[in-house]
Amino acid sequence: MMRILIVILAVILAFLAMSSLYVVNETEQVIITQFGKPVGDTVDKPGLHWKLPFVQDVNRFDKRFLEWDGEANELTTRDKRFIFVDTMARWRITDPLLFFQRLRDERGAQSRLDDILDGETRNAVANHELVEIVRSSNREPALDASLPEGEVEFETIESGRNKIREDILAAARSRTTDLGIEILDVRLKRINYTEEVRRKVYDRMIAERQRIATQYRSEGEGEAARIRGERDRELKRIQSEAYRSAEEIRGKADAQATNIYAQAYNQSTQAREFYGFLKTLETYEQTVDPETVLVLSTDSDLYGVLKNGG
Repeated sequence: MMRILIVILAVILAFLAMSSLYVVNETEQVIITQFGKPVGDTVDKPGLHWKLPFVQDVNRFDKRFLEWDGEANELTTRDKRFIFVDTMARWRITDPLLFFQRLRDERGAQSRLDDILDGETRNAVANHELVEIVRSSNREPALDASLPEGEVEFETIESGRNKIREDILAAARSRTTDLGIEILDVRLKRINYTEEVRRKVYDRMIAERQRIATQYRSEGEGEAARIRGERDRELKRIQSEAYRSAEEIRGKADAQATNIYAQAYNQSTQAREFYGFLKTLETYEQTVDPETVLVLSTDSDLYGVLKNGG
């Protein structure tokens, strides 16, 4: 009987010990509550700790950086542009007791951060123009080589995307000081046009490219016309010079032939007769073809030549 009592007592003690002991990990911090109300200080030292069994509960909170990822919301900029803005943030629990009293758990914190960060992002976007939200600095960007030089001008920004992000972070931090949490960073993850604005942007880009293409085509056609004009001018000059050179050569040849004929004509009577005979034959050759019908009298020179030659 005594042995059974000892076993029962040991089981009870073991159960009480298990209910009284709890382990805190390196990534955790703990708040002990008694009947739903916090008691004692925050336990953030890793290891084995004690609590009252049954009446006290352990509430664990993460020490690490936590993630907040907002949904893409349609917002309006100061210049009335409709855009979708997708934001993200990192935060941590700095005062577990205050966090437990105001937000209870991470789900409550995420819900409160939705209100704070979405609201501050909306206010920041509404107070700035689109170019301020998209660009980060006034540096000179590299231009597309296809764009005409001097035709593209970039607006000068005063704040820029990084400054807007810092303003959102500062405003959000000021609203979380009494919640036991600290917002470490806020980022504008993505900015997109709405579908209607996107179509207008694409149409404007297409129109700009078409204007540049038309300008290039016009310049190309003008250059082609200039090249064709120079080609025609050069061709006429070459033909003119060739014609002049041919006429000079032909004139020199005719003069030389005439000189040879004159020299041969003056040598003797027989040479003159032979020259006349040759010139007559050349004349007949140039005036008579296979389709020509000649009617000759018996006393014509040609008839005599043909008769004597026969």
